[in-house]
Formats: sequence, C-alpha cells, structure tokens
Amino acid sequence: MMMTSEWAFILDEVDELNAMIGASQLAQNLREARDAVYKDEQLVAQIRAFQYMKEQYEDVQRFGKYHPDYSKVMKEIRQQKRALDLHDLVANLRLAENDFQGLLDEIGLLIGTSVSPSVKVETDGLLTSSCGTSCGTGGGCACSA
Repeated sequence: MMMTSEWAFILDEVDELNAMIGASQLAQNLREARDAVYKDEQLVAQIRAFQYMKEQYEDVQRFGKYHPDYSKVMKEIRQQKRALDLHDLVANLRLAENDFQGLLDEIGLLIGTSVSPSVKVETDGLLTSSCGTSCGTGGGCACSA
C-alpha cells in the first residue's frame, strides 16, 4: 500500500481522535478508578490471592470433579470472586470500564456508519448495524444490510 496525502490526513485525524478520547472525562474516570484500586494494598493482596486461586481453578478444571480438591477450590474461588465483586473500589472500576467501553462503542459505530450504512460494528460483543439493533441473526433486524 502506498502512502498518499489522504492516508497521512487520515492518520493525523486518528491521532487527534485518540488524544480526544484520552482526554475525555470517561477516560479520566477510568484512570482514577484503576489508580484507586491499585493504591489499596489490602485490595491488591486480595486480587493476587484471587489470581492464584484462578490458577488452582484451571488446574482443577482439567480433571473436573475427580480432582481431590475440587469442592474446596470451587467454593473458595466463588467466595473470593464475590468478595472482590462487592468491594466498592472494584465496583467503581467496573462501572468506569463499562462507561468507557460505551464511548468506544459509540465512536466505532459512528466511524463504521460513516464508511457505509451497511457496515456492521461490534458493540458489547454483538454486531450492530446503522439501524442500531443487533444483526447477529443474519439480517433478522430488517435493516436491509
């Protein structure tokens, strides 16, 4: 592919868009939420313990209920995950992540539909078209894509 002035212009616009996204309030909220989680030493220790338990869980999954520690590991990983999920800082981080992902999804949809109304863009794990509905059913949304 040859670099033309059009491509250079597009790349400059992409850099500008990236800077705008990075400077957005949602990006700032995400950075603050992440910093709050990883500044809490007790929470970081809890996250590390959960990561270790995930490794144990993966080992247990290879053998299923026949693993000698199956019940213990399954119970422990559920308890640790629930404790993390209920922690205020982790909940705030998840909310900030979801809000930021929503912004990225909107931007992706705007860019996709500006290329062509029939472009399908992945948002929240689903393919979305310009009609704004899920098109994962093979055109069942009647958007004439």
